[in-house]
Amino acid sequence: MEFLFEYGLFLAKAVTIVVTIIAIVLSILVLANKQKSHEGTGNLELDSLSDTFDDLAKMGKQALLSKEELKQQAKAKKKSKKKESDSASEKSKHLFIVDFNGSSMAKEVETLRKEITAILCIANPDDEVLVKVESGGGVVHGYGLAASQLKRIKDKGLKLTVSIDKVAASGGYMMACVADKVISAPFAIVGSIGVVAQLPNFNKLLKKNDIDLELHTAGEFKRTLTVFGENTQEGRDKFQAELEEVHGMFKTFVSDNRPQLDIEKVATGEYWYGTKAKELALVDEVQTSDDFLMKQNEHYKLFKLKYAAKKTLAQKLGLAVSQGIESGLSNVLTKVNTWRV
Repeated sequence: MEFLFEYGLFLAKAVTIVVTIIAIVLSILVLANKQKSHEGTGNLELDSLSDTFDDLAKMGKQALLSKEELKQQAKAKKKSKKKESDSASEKSKHLFIVDFNGSSMAKEVETLRKEITAILCIANPDDEVLVKVESGGGVVHGYGLAASQLKRIKDKGLKLTVSIDKVAASGGYMMACVADKVISAPFAIVGSIGVVAQLPNFNKLLKKNDIDLELHTAGEFKRTLTVFGENTQEGRDKFQAELEEVHGMFKTFVSDNRPQLDIEKVATGEYWYGTKAKELALVDEVQTSDDFLMKQNEHYKLFKLKYAAKKTLAQKLGLAVSQGIESGLSNVLTKVNTWRV
């Protein structure tokens, strides 16, 4: 009897554990379905940089000035209220700021397109946009789409400025050249108007180990260069011709947006620092984004706009690492035979 009692108690505990596990799994599945149904949603953050500048100025004055001097400034401010109200219409205009820190695969374009859509929905005709670009370039199709997103701003009739504080090379410059005005920090890297593609070839290694590879295609140039197959000179020539074609498209795009450039002089794949880039007409002014914003704050209300995507269930459960590895492997395979600007 004692054995049966203990066995029954053990069985009850086991059933309780199993039921609990099933309940947890079902809860996860329900949350996953909810997450999937809300996929693509996120939050739009709009922060006032004008308020930030005002707060910094206030803190600086409080640290440097005496109480008496602060009182005198407060009185002077009250007297100038009428003058400020007269010029209030001047500061009714908005300057929207967007950051674009691009990776080689240009995944950030998905966020950029949402941010630009939001701006176009709320902006007035007199408003302006500043996009702070930081990228060394990447895949052609990704940065081509990023440049097209910036063009939407100009098509809407809004003035677009692009600032380069660190680097806007290759695909990054493809984006920058769209702007009405391009500014660059003195030592920022600018240019690199060229196209590059590289891939390893393991055909000799396979032959050495008596491994055959069959590659079947329909279409003479469905495959030009391959990773495992034996490459031919005809395939290499075709691949190079395609690279030259993409480079020609890149040059045409830049020269259409910045006709003042000597495109043949700057489209060599070289890059230059900000000061030299100004001499070559790659940029319009040598200036940091900070100086630009402080000056614009005198006439515009500054707002930094950012779209923050909601975290997926996998990220919340700490399973994003495995997804990152999978994504990384996918990126490597994609980069193997992808043209980059």
